[in-house]
Amino acid sequence: MQEVAVLGVGMHRFGKTGDAIVGTKSVKALCQHAVTAALKDAGVEWKQIQAVSAASSRFSGGKGWGLNGNDVVEDMGSTGIPVYNLSAGCAAGGNAFNIGYSLVAGGIHDMVLVVGGEVMPKGMIQTSGVEEATDPEFLRQRCIGMPGPSFWSTLARRRMFEYGTTEEQFSQVAVKARKNSVHNPYARFQKEITLEDVMNSPYVSNPLRLFQICPVSNGAAAVVICSKERAKQFTSKPVMVASSTVATMTFDDMLPRGLADPITDCPNLHTEAQNAVTRAFEKSGIAPGDVSFTELQDNTCYYELAFPEEWGLCQAGESESLLEAGETTPTGRMPINPSGGFVSFGEATTAMGVFQIAELTWQLRGEAGGRQVPDAKVGLAQTLGLGGNATAAILTR
Repeated sequence: MQEVAVLGVGMHRFGKTGDAIVGTKSVKALCQHAVTAALKDAGVEWKQIQAVSAASSRFSGGKGWGLNGNDVVEDMGSTGIPVYNLSAGCAAGGNAFNIGYSLVAGGIHDMVLVVGGEVMPKGMIQTSGVEEATDPEFLRQRCIGMPGPSFWSTLARRRMFEYGTTEEQFSQVAVKARKNSVHNPYARFQKEITLEDVMNSPYVSNPLRLFQICPVSNGAAAVVICSKERAKQFTSKPVMVASSTVATMTFDDMLPRGLADPITDCPNLHTEAQNAVTRAFEKSGIAPGDVSFTELQDNTCYYELAFPEEWGLCQAGESESLLEAGETTPTGRMPINPSGGFVSFGEATTAMGVFQIAELTWQLRGEAGGRQVPDAKVGLAQTLGLGGNATAAILTR
């Protein structure tokens, strides 16, 4: 196995169709911007890329078939290289990164481009693409009217019952996220908001309010990775990939995922995320206490409180006190989402796992500006996707 380094990263600022940020740009245009930036950051030319691992989706994937990687290759230059298109819902970007990492670590290719980009449809994400009576996602939305925000609200309500979490504390997560994003030139939202702003925003699904849930966005991110030996030709201080993992849910998952799933008393509500993060720690030999900062998937503010506890970053029921003490800010002892997170970016599904790798890289290089985590040495990234998909990655300097 070869050691793997992140050589270059690039991103297109996130926005929505028709705004001043992305206008009416296509997925191809968003990805081209991110790829060009990543190549420039790496100091390499397109012809040096030996393979592409691309996150794709049914929303806007290349040629209507989720062939984003092929569109990128046609756009940048048809050099005959292999393309791997990955679909894993909101975990697609992390999944594509894992494939790219595996190709380099296994010695199959020495320099790989990982890319994800999305133009999202308006409104709440419709997770089921078919009207199929045996599809639990179709049944959840059509029969009981429960899209994503309603699902997240049930998780939030349970936490309120178990730990006494308040609506104000969920709101404080959003306030902290937007304060971080002021310093992130790629975030969709770059203005601070107050606790009152959040508490006065309308309910989407009680107890979750509009500013506590990430919107859908358009955006793209790209990463150039290579072997450690190859990286030495370009930099004396490469960012290293300590581990990259992919996992799915297990039988003891507390959430019913199918029509015949058992209901258990497992305390973990997302075993796929737990499995991916646990394996990332095991493969890297890094302990939760060694993590300098974390970029996690905060579709809603609930996850920023729950996930760190499930992964051993802090004790059960401790997240609220850490939040209120300022310990989850970039200068605290457990920084969470110094980028501003999904709440500040909005979700461009397939780009999110790649965006996290870019943010980890900037932080570990000390290039994150006003959101910089002091002396960042170890970064953890995590995504969660439809179908019980999850990924995790640990980067170090």
